Amino acid sequence: MIPCVLLAGAPTRGSLCEAGDERWEALLPVAGEPMVAHVVRAILDSGQISRITVVGPEPVRSVFTDSRIRVVESGDSLMENAGRGLAAERGVDHVLVATADIPLLSPEAVSDFIARCGNREADFYYTVVSERVVAQRFPEARRTYVRLREGRFTGGNIVLLRPAVFDKCRKVGEQFAANRKKPLKLARMIGAGFLLRYALGTLSLASAERKVTQLIGISGRVIETPYPEVAVDVDKLSDYELAKKVLEGSQ
Repeated sequence: MIPCVLLAGAPTRGSLCEAGDERWEALLPVAGEPMVAHVVRAILDSGQISRITVVGPEPVRSVFTDSRIRVVESGDSLMENAGRGLAAERGVDHVLVATADIPLLSPEAVSDFIARCGNREADFYYTVVSERVVAQRFPEARRTYVRLREGRFTGGNIVLLRPAVFDKCRKVGEQFAANRKKPLKLARMIGAGFLLRYALGTLSLASAERKVTQLIGISGRVIETPYPEVAVDVDKLSDYELAKKVLEGSQ
């Protein structure tokens, strides 16, 4: 079994403010419980997780009584929060990292992902889901997709990584974020040929995996999961309404 870091520090923004008066996304009510409670239950019920470090605001503490769950105060950004959670797990080999805004997550999705990571020789495992899989299960979901040679994919909200490589990932991630609207700088970082293949839709999943892990300086694998719930995060009102429809309809 492995530990988990759950990122629950995002404030309620944009159209989600219409979902209720909660200041924090993780505490928005879905089917009679805070959204974060659904995610925690799915992770623990997978039978793969020994403990969870929830990185969130002080009010999140009142949600949990399970001794396997501890809460670390969140900071001002996603990367800072990831760093705070992983700092408590420096002595372990791999940690599951997830966000608190995927209330449709199932235990099966978690256990399947960890199983697909195999012997865990790589430093980093990242989930992707095909547009076809998302559309079959959640046709109302509106996600952002990347066009690759094998099809269109969206990123998942669960990863597995060695805490020791987080600083490398954070540095490159911040560089990408800073240059995301500067094509020339991105081309210098990634390579013009890589960007051209992406623009033409001829870039493969394997090539993207190799390039990104090479840039970061770690070993990594992309895991294509058949469970679309790992990618259906709640970041706008329509996502919230979908989560309520699915979870309240199953009661």
